[in-house]
Amino acid sequence: SPRIVSKGYPTREEGGRIHNQKMTTIMIDNYDSFTYNVYQYLSELGAKVVVARNDKITVEEIQKINPINIVISPGPGSPKDAGVSIDVIKAFAGKVPILGICLGHQCIYELYGGDVVVSGEIWHGKTSEMFHDSKGLYKGIPSPFKATRYHSLVGKPETLPKELIVTCKTKNGLIQGVRHKTLPIYGVQYHPESCISEHGKKLLANFLAIKM
Repeated sequence: SPRIVSKGYPTREEGGRIHNQKMTTIMIDNYDSFTYNVYQYLSELGAKVVVARNDKITVEEIQKINPINIVISPGPGSPKDAGVSIDVIKAFAGKVPILGICLGHQCIYELYGGDVVVSGEIWHGKTSEMFHDSKGLYKGIPSPFKATRYHSLVGKPETLPKELIVTCKTKNGLIQGVRHKTLPIYGVQYHPESCISEHGKKLLANFLAIKM
């Protein structure tokens, strides 16, 4: 059985195995320091979260857990460095709601055929105003709001996949959020879990409220 839970996270293991537990949120940890912040917010909102490193779990093992939704965490590098993340999005698309944050967002963009490229600017710990469509994840959140960015890669707007809609942008048009046109799949490029980001917990609450 996989070593499911990253050090420091509560486990829902019994005898080394995770049993089918309805209402479980699976979070794929892309070896990022922000993963715990996401975990903490989700837990405070009432989610039962199982955290699995991106190279310590398989799609089949997640299917046995039968999660109610899935979160793909931030992480270093590009989508090719995200382990099982893209395969998980592909396998669970249309079956459970999926949220990708930063690297997770880039995985969604690339999976559907978009290009993830160097933005020309490196944003590490800087805040930007975010302009959004007030739908889905952004319901009840003012536009614009300030959010923290830690990235040098972005989804290239000219290659926006036909399956996706841009939901959030910076003032100068950099894509900061997408959603699938027909499936409950959402990506946010910035870090809602950062203490400097406004309305991050509300965004995660909106995600948890999405049902199939």
